[in-house]
Amino acid sequence: MERLFEHINKFSEVSEEDLKLIESVVSKKVIQKKDHLLTTGHKCHHKYFILSGCMRSYFVNKKGAEQIVNFGIENWWMTDYDSFVNESISHINIQALENCEVLRLSKSDFDDIVSISPALNNYFRVILEKRHIADQRRIQYMFNMSGEEIFDHFNNSNPDFVQRIPQYMLASYLGFTPEFLSKIRKKKAETGS
Repeated sequence: MERLFEHINKFSEVSEEDLKLIESVVSKKVIQKKDHLLTTGHKCHHKYFILSGCMRSYFVNKKGAEQIVNFGIENWWMTDYDSFVNESISHINIQALENCEVLRLSKSDFDDIVSISPALNNYFRVILEKRHIADQRRIQYMFNMSGEEIFDHFNNSNPDFVQRIPQYMLASYLGFTPEFLSKIRKKKAETGS
């Protein structure tokens, strides 16, 4: 719970009552590597705060290929925002890439705490804004940068991910084929960059 409290305090001025409030509504869950928290066709009823491990959200496209939407590591929230907010059927899967421990927060409890606590409401607003900014930048990079520039930017901004995520998943997230990513890595190894 301390990890979540530290994260909240980083983005919002919260009281002891605020922390007790969120502590009263989250529950700890352990997920084994390769297990899913959410699968396509089900409703997403929770947000998940990652205490340990690495996760991904993805969908399967019309060609049957997995397309990575996002990754999450320690101190990140994972959910299918569309399904969670709109209480609709999910088109996203959320899967553990490593053994994970998460805190889960239900939709009804989330709605309650953000209506009760302005500080927690502010915290979740800031987190959502940061996620939206990251997604917006990713889209801009995909349209404005070369494949090598995209890889360099991602590698420099997220060195932990590159070591923890299989190459084919990283390629999917960056919008590459695994072969293209392999060529970029080979070229970088040859040039020492």
